[in-house]
Amino acid sequence: MKRPSFRNHFLVYAALVIIPVVVVAWIIFVGRALPPSIGIAASLNDPASTMPVVFSLPILLTQVAVVIAVARIFGIIMRKLGQPQVVGEMIAGLALGPSFLGWAWPAGYEYIFPGGVARLNSLSQIGLVLFMFLVGLELDLKSVRDRVRQILMISHAGMALPVLGGGILALFLYHDYSPAGKTFIEFTLFFACGMSVTAFPVLARILTERNLTATHLGITAMACASVADVIAWGMLAVVVALERGSGNASTIFWHILVGVAIYAAIMFLVIRPALAYLWRKTAAHGEILGHNKFSLVILVILVSSLVTELLNIHAIFGAFIAGVIMPRDERLQSAIRIRFDDLLVALLLPLFFAFTGLRTNIGLLTMSRDWCFLLLIIMVAVVGKLGGTTIAARATGIGWRESGALGVLMNSRGLMELVLLTIGLQDGIITPALFTMMVIMAIVTTMMTTPMLSVITPAPARKN
Repeated sequence: MKRPSFRNHFLVYAALVIIPVVVVAWIIFVGRALPPSIGIAASLNDPASTMPVVFSLPILLTQVAVVIAVARIFGIIMRKLGQPQVVGEMIAGLALGPSFLGWAWPAGYEYIFPGGVARLNSLSQIGLVLFMFLVGLELDLKSVRDRVRQILMISHAGMALPVLGGGILALFLYHDYSPAGKTFIEFTLFFACGMSVTAFPVLARILTERNLTATHLGITAMACASVADVIAWGMLAVVVALERGSGNASTIFWHILVGVAIYAAIMFLVIRPALAYLWRKTAAHGEILGHNKFSLVILVILVSSLVTELLNIHAIFGAFIAGVIMPRDERLQSAIRIRFDDLLVALLLPLFFAFTGLRTNIGLLTMSRDWCFLLLIIMVAVVGKLGGTTIAARATGIGWRESGALGVLMNSRGLMELVLLTIGLQDGIITPALFTMMVIMAIVTTMMTTPMLSVITPAPARKN
């Protein structure tokens, strides 16, 4: 296919990105006139926040042991079925929660998780911070620079159409599924963001397992996912800042904007060059990642996370930026991943999945209307993300098969969606019922990825 001209590129970009964004802005403007939401406060049905918690080391150790065992079993089962291990861990969280264990064996559920799951919260938050640092570490800015026009077209279209679908759905969901007193703009932006996010780490694992990482498809998919998720987290930062701030919205915005600008300038203009200099100096003497350097990496993560938390845009954003500013040397990145990967995969991320699953209660979906909205959410999420990415990729000159594969990969939401939803529930932006719907949507869209990709792309070559 002939490479599209700039004029054709712009026309496609306008149709797939600019017009949907304008429509969403119009929806937000019109939605301000909607009557206030009547949904209950998000914390009322959140089992992690309703029970008094008394620290008990034996109980905590029991919970951690059960979570790791069940997550590993479900992970192995899903791998046998051709699914990524993360799908099994997500399902394990649901199985341990009120949706299954609490329903099938209430006494066992209460024995393992007396007083709710708040004990796991701190550990799961540490896992989130380290996970988002690794996401930032994996961000390949060079791959984005090499194909700027193509990557921006695909990633923006793959976000704009799900955002448009989310904005339209928000008109119908706001009244009943937004916490009481929540503004329409906060609810709509968050919901639209949740519809558009991509599971960057899950995508990376799938590409690795299928030996596609170094291919044109793999490089394009990773670059598009990087750009899309940066935009999604930027949207989420605005929503969280509006939710956590107090006083005039414009004043809050400008205070946060100034704070973020100062923070970003220090991180990129001071800390990043300093880390690069330190790395070159120590690497010349053969030191890759000694204890002192590793301690410095952890310190950068923690301080950066603390600063963004104090700026009211959540600690995970600081962790992500800490990953982005790390020196782009494969030896250092590999050493850092080795240090963190085992801890995250074997302990901290399963705890996060359990914490999410234990807060997901399918029993909250009691009306036929709830299930109809769930199916509608899944349909809009798939059509918007998969369809938008596929059409945009084809418009940039990529063949239909590879465009479809890109759409399938970008439609996977996985862990990134759960991170976003957890923040929304904790900050009272969505109700537990909508949280449950979105978690199910994340699991369904993630499970769709591998089977659909197997149909579109050839089976991976086996390694001897």
